[in-house]
Amino acid sequence: MIAYEEVRVPVTGGESTVLRWPAREPGAPVVVALHGITANALSWGPVARLLDGRVTLVAPDLRGRAGSSALPGPYGIAAHADDAAAVAAALGPGRVVLAGHSMGAFVAALAAVRHPERFGPLLLVDGGIGFPAPTHLSPDELMTAVIGPAMDRLSMTFADRAAYRSFWQAHPAFADSWSDEVDAYIQRDLTGDEPAMRSTCRIEAVRTDGTGLFDEEVLTAVRKLPVPATLLWARRGLMDEEQGLYDEDRLAAADLEGTRVTPVAVPDTNHYTLLTGDAGAAEIARRLVELSGA
Repeated sequence: MIAYEEVRVPVTGGESTVLRWPAREPGAPVVVALHGITANALSWGPVARLLDGRVTLVAPDLRGRAGSSALPGPYGIAAHADDAAAVAAALGPGRVVLAGHSMGAFVAALAAVRHPERFGPLLLVDGGIGFPAPTHLSPDELMTAVIGPAMDRLSMTFADRAAYRSFWQAHPAFADSWSDEVDAYIQRDLTGDEPAMRSTCRIEAVRTDGTGLFDEEVLTAVRKLPVPATLLWARRGLMDEEQGLYDEDRLAAADLEGTRVTPVAVPDTNHYTLLTGDAGAAEIARRLVELSGA
C-alpha cells in the first residue's frame, strides 16, 4: 500500500476529509474518485498503487462516512455532488477527470451535470445507470433491495478489529481476493472502543443516499452529461453471485443509445473486486491514465 496524505477541504457545514496520493511529477493531471454507499476513500487504494504516480488521485470520505462522518446533513446524492465540486476546486487545477464506484458513480454523473466547469471525462465503475424504483416497496424495503446486508452491518457492534476483519473475510465477494489493502480499507470504517466497535457510516446518511438513488434528477443525469463517460461493469454481483448489477440485457433496457456513455464489461470481477482486486483496479488505472492524458 502506497503512502497518501490526509487533507481537509471546506464544504457546506464543515470540512471534508480527503485522501490524496500525489503524482511523481508536479503539474500532473488530477483525478477525483468517489466511493460507494457504505465505503470510504481508502477503497481506491489499489487503484492508487497501480496508477504508480502518473496522476494525482484525490478521494474524499463522503459526507457521513469515515473521516467525514461528523459532517452534518442534509445528505443525498446532490449534496455529495456539490462536495465533490468543492474538492475538485480546492485540489485540482481546471477541469479534472472524475471517477465513481457504485453510488459514487451516480454522484459523479450528477456532479458533472451540476458542475460542468469542474469536471472533464467520467469513469463510472459499476454504477451510474439506474432504474426506476418498484412502486410497491416501502423506503425500508427499498433499502434492503438496494444494499441488503450492508445496511444491517451499520447497526452491528464488533468486539475488536480482528472481529471486523473476520466479518469481512467471510463475505463472498472477498473470499478469494483478500489483501492488506482491503484490510486497511475496511478498518478505516471502524470506530469506537472495544468491545463495542462499529461502522463510521451514519445510518441516516446511508438511508437518505440509498433512496435518493431513485430521484429523477439522479436517474436522468447520465442522459444529460456534458462530457463523455465510460461505464466499467462487473460480470458478478455484490455477493459474488452470477448476476451482476448490469448485463447486456439490462444495459439494453437502459437504452443508452444517444447518451455519451460507453459500457465496457470487465470479466472475472464482482462489484467489489472491480475496484479492490488487481485485475479490476488495473483496468480502472489504465482508463484513468488514458482519460487524463497522463
